[in-house]
Amino acid sequence: MEDKHTVQLQSMREEKDQLQVLVSRQHSVIEELEKQLLTATVNNSALQRQQHDLMEKVSNLMVLMAASNSKSPFSVKEEQIVFRDCAEVFKSGLTTSGIYTLTFPNSTEEVKAYCDMETGGGGWTVIQHREDGSVDFQRTWKEYKVGFGSPSGEYWLGNEFVSRLTNEQRYVLKIHLKDWEGNEAYSLYEHFYLSSEELNYRIHLKGLTGTAGKISSISQPGNDFSTKDADNDKCICKCSQMLTGGWWFDACGPSNLNGMYYPQRQNTNKFNGIKWYYWRGSGYSLKATTMMIRPADF
Repeated sequence: MEDKHTVQLQSMREEKDQLQVLVSRQHSVIEELEKQLLTATVNNSALQRQQHDLMEKVSNLMVLMAASNSKSPFSVKEEQIVFRDCAEVFKSGLTTSGIYTLTFPNSTEEVKAYCDMETGGGGWTVIQHREDGSVDFQRTWKEYKVGFGSPSGEYWLGNEFVSRLTNEQRYVLKIHLKDWEGNEAYSLYEHFYLSSEELNYRIHLKGLTGTAGKISSISQPGNDFSTKDADNDKCICKCSQMLTGGWWFDACGPSNLNGMYYPQRQNTNKFNGIKWYYWRGSGYSLKATTMMIRPADF
């Protein structure tokens, strides 16, 4: 019996040792699980913080979008961007022809102009347009100085703006003409500028090319600008009163794109019409004209 007890006691001791080993292993597993749980908890907190931050950013973006949508795109453009001419408008990415706000050089004064973004690569600032006779071009010196009409139709941009702009850098002038028979022609001057008002907005032109005559229909050298109330031509007859409109008359010269507008079949043998002598002669009044300028390095 004693031997049997001894054997049982030994067996129990062995089982105890095995249980201790097992408990020790389980304790290690539990410690590892506790570490993993702690790590997961920390990661979960970090994810919660990231989620919170993202929610805040999304909320802020929605507020900003709501604020920006409350302003029209035109008001944002005018508040943030200043355009000197239509070439700058074009280079900013606005490549659709239409009316844009331009700013006088070295000034905050503004003027509305039509920008031709299609002809010859675009970037043209239209300074004169005739198409239907809806605007009276027999205006005063002051009106030609500041401009008149509507950029969406017939208008004169204004001598003061054109003078200041074309004295900032070198500009080219393109004059596009249409007759009543469906023909079109143009004259392109590679260098154009107007003197200041003190010099009566005298016109300066160099380098003529185009299809509207090999000789310039604007007299060379350039003349001073004349209107019905400011006679600066070289004739005692006062060309602006005889031919109507403001122009760089000589005596009285081979052109006047600001003359009287005559409709079809009434447009011939008109001394005071819209004239470009070296294309359609002295008595032919044209259907439509456009004068536009662009920097020479565009």
